[in-house]
Amino acid sequence: MIPARYNASRFPGKLLKDLGGKSVIVRTYESAVQTKLFDEVYVVTDSDVIFSEIENVGGKVIMSKKEHECGSDRIAEAVENMDVDIVVNVQGDEPFIDKVSLEKLINVFHLDTNKEIDLASLKVKMTQKEEIQNPNNVKVITDINNFAIYFSRSVIPYHRDQDIKATYYKHKGVYAFRKEALMDFYTTPMTPLEAIEKIEAIRYLEVGKKIKMIETSVESIGIDTPADLEKALKIIRNDVQ
Repeated sequence: MIPARYNASRFPGKLLKDLGGKSVIVRTYESAVQTKLFDEVYVVTDSDVIFSEIENVGGKVIMSKKEHECGSDRIAEAVENMDVDIVVNVQGDEPFIDKVSLEKLINVFHLDTNKEIDLASLKVKMTQKEEIQNPNNVKVITDINNFAIYFSRSVIPYHRDQDIKATYYKHKGVYAFRKEALMDFYTTPMTPLEAIEKIEAIRYLEVGKKIKMIETSVESIGIDTPADLEKALKIIRNDVQ
């Protein structure tokens, strides 16, 4: 499932921007299909224009019936009456999909024979001080089995003892859910810590869900600003050459 809002706050209409002859959302959709990891790939949108954009290339697209606070809610509405086991959230503004990381997420559930894991997500190591201190980068800490303990925009863990090496991880907002966990999220009002931090992953923790974090070394290329679009265009041009 690829949630696709038209009115992104930082870069409105970004999903329809041209990226080497195709829109950002079409490239993302086609990249997801080309991984061959999924039984079905859908774009889920609140926009007539995005709906038509995907329909015109023969893609599968669902119109959201409601306004939603986050991607999880938009996806939950779309899959509510579908017969599915695992749902993967692919970001609509990431046309260069990392197949290896997505494979790792899906394999979590193949290996989870006791069905103890509710959802899986990705984390990537951060080393630059500016990156670690940036509140736009959501940090995640895990237990020794790589289950998420907490997500925060603050720097966690707090590095009190400088003699001990601290490792910091950024949460990448790519999820694989069991359908039951997704529907529980959908029917639960926003939780207190989620409201404070504005991080939807916290709601899962606050209602007792287990999130398996998978480390990846691949930094995704998301299109959040016009400058990001320019970088993406350079990549497309190099691929063509």
